[in-house]
Amino acid sequence: MPIELTNGFGKVYLTIEYDAANRWVYNNWIGYQTFTGIIAGADACLFPLSENKCAYLLNDNRQVLGPWNHAVEWIATQWAPRAIEQGLTHFAHIVSPESMAAQSAESMFLGIGQRLEMRMFSDIEQAKAWLREAQQAARR
Repeated sequence: MPIELTNGFGKVYLTIEYDAANRWVYNNWIGYQTFTGIIAGADACLFPLSENKCAYLLNDNRQVLGPWNHAVEWIATQWAPRAIEQGLTHFAHIVSPESMAAQSAESMFLGIGQRLEMRMFSDIEQAKAWLREAQQAARR
């Protein structure tokens, strides 16, 4: 059952779902992202990661509008260490074609990319393939 988070206007800005068939958590971020919303959403995705002992996150920003630089430092210093502590090892981040959101993603990558395997993609199928390759490598 997906988790849906809504903003103050009642619009869904994030859906989170554990994909059991692929053994990863899928986050789908939608629209403009506020600092408070990003914190709530990032924290909410920790539960399915932990509950399912999941090391793989597919984070989809293709529908994000505008920058979210206001949350990059918090993600790098507060969220990432907790996610890693819970077992996250691979973070596939699909960037929005919207340039301001892509710049925020690049800043996030620079902040956390050294502490876990994180890659940025413009194509969701490439992101999925990378996660599957990582899962196969972990089984060897």
